[in-house]
Amino acid sequence: QVQLVESGGGLVQPGGSLRLSCAASGSILRIYAMAWYRQAPGKQRELVAIIVSGGSTRYGDSVKGRFTISRDNAKNTVYLQMNSLKPEDTAVYYCNADGVLTTRGVYETDYWGQGTQVTVSS
Repeated sequence: QVQLVESGGGLVQPGGSLRLSCAASGSILRIYAMAWYRQAPGKQRELVAIIVSGGSTRYGDSVKGRFTISRDNAKNTVYLQMNSLKPEDTAVYYCNADGVLTTRGVYETDYWGQGTQVTVSS
């Protein structure tokens, strides 16, 4: 069984920084893509950032220049460094893993973390 465990969410003031972590555990051999999504109340889920195993990244327009995604393949962990936070960044942030190769010998898709609340407020 594959699990994603997130940490690092919380309350931060506008202009502040926060670093989210998500560690995947289980019988994992490789993970192709790891990503962060977020969902604010009344809004649809949106992609924040994604990083593939080779290191290529993509960012949502609203976070470009402020957020940085990175990963440690040896630890099956993805990070999201969030700087210059705005109230509009307030949302539940979800970790996602796609293309997860397990000891069952197949790539599996769309594992999700439990979500971690990020609140940007004075």
